[in-house]
Amino acid sequence: MAPTEIALKKRRTRNDYIFHQVHRTRWFDNDMYAHLNNTVYAMLFDSIINTYLITHCGMDPFSINNKEPASTSAPTSPTKPSQVGIMVSSYCDYFASVSFPDILDLGLRVTKLGSSSVTYEVGVFKQGEEDVKVVGGYTHVFVARETMRPTKEGMEDGLRRSLEKLVVGGGDKAKL
Repeated sequence: MAPTEIALKKRRTRNDYIFHQVHRTRWFDNDMYAHLNNTVYAMLFDSIINTYLITHCGMDPFSINNKEPASTSAPTSPTKPSQVGIMVSSYCDYFASVSFPDILDLGLRVTKLGSSSVTYEVGVFKQGEEDVKVVGGYTHVFVARETMRPTKEGMEDGLRRSLEKLVVGGGDKAKL
């Protein structure tokens, strides 16, 4: 019998993810049961995904949303994308608990890249442990900034090329 989708997610290792980020939990992140509050996972997913979009895809909110850069340390984008990503769905599968003061290793990959959409998957690992604790993510649809609707051309080419580096399958992992 073939393993279920949940069983396959539970088998994920750090090597199944292409882009990585470390997150230090805070006391504030715990809930009344002394583990990370469910809402914190959404923040973790948002952080690693947006870090990748800013650092590798030119989706810099500091240069896009402001006429002047917020500071000289803010990343700059050579061209301002005319598209924005709108989250249309999200999910989270829990396998084991983490809590403050754990240090987490987050891994990011793309499981589906459509003409205007991308589905991300994030694996959450406790630093020093190999078993995945949580697997979750969400889907962005990239839309024209002016209309908030997908364009007939789909996702901008530069964005697509950068997201293709995160697509799983084929065994090749991008060097980031």
